[in-house]
Amino acid sequence: MGSLFEELEAREAAARVRVEELEAEVAELSGKLQLAREGLERLRIARETVAEVLAEMMPEVPAVTVDAGQSPASEWVASAYAGAERQVIWVLTVPNWQPGMVSEVLPPVYRDIVEVVADALVPVRAKQIVPRIGLPAETGKIEGTRSKLKRLVERGWPDEDTPGMFTPARRRMAASPNSR
Repeated sequence: MGSLFEELEAREAAARVRVEELEAEVAELSGKLQLAREGLERLRIARETVAEVLAEMMPEVPAVTVDAGQSPASEWVASAYAGAERQVIWVLTVPNWQPGMVSEVLPPVYRDIVEVVADALVPVRAKQIVPRIGLPAETGKIEGTRSKLKRLVERGWPDEDTPGMFTPARRRMAASPNSR
């Protein structure tokens, strides 16, 4: 009869080990679940905060409701989700230049870039602008600034006659009273 009790004890020990392993897995998954929930909550709060800020900034712009599958135009994006739909408030961060428009209408970093280009006596490259606007001369900062410069050129703020060389826009200079 001793062997039956030994077999039961061995099976009990194996079952105990399996229970401990499963409890460890449950604890690990619970930790991962908690981290995922915290990340989800941070994203929800960020989305709501951005929606509130944009609503305060642009109260006169009517909101448009679009299908959740659609993606808005690249430069125009600010959204507040509501269930399966999202409410889109259209905001253009870098407006197209028009006569009489000054750089103060631009976001601060774009304004700084336009002012550096305007103050330069010769055409400038992105890597020359980066330290002048207070950023470290790192590849990422240079590429980000180059991207902003290209966006500004598209909107008529500076010119880029030679690839990578930026100058103040000639049409703005020609329109200013000091250039006559």
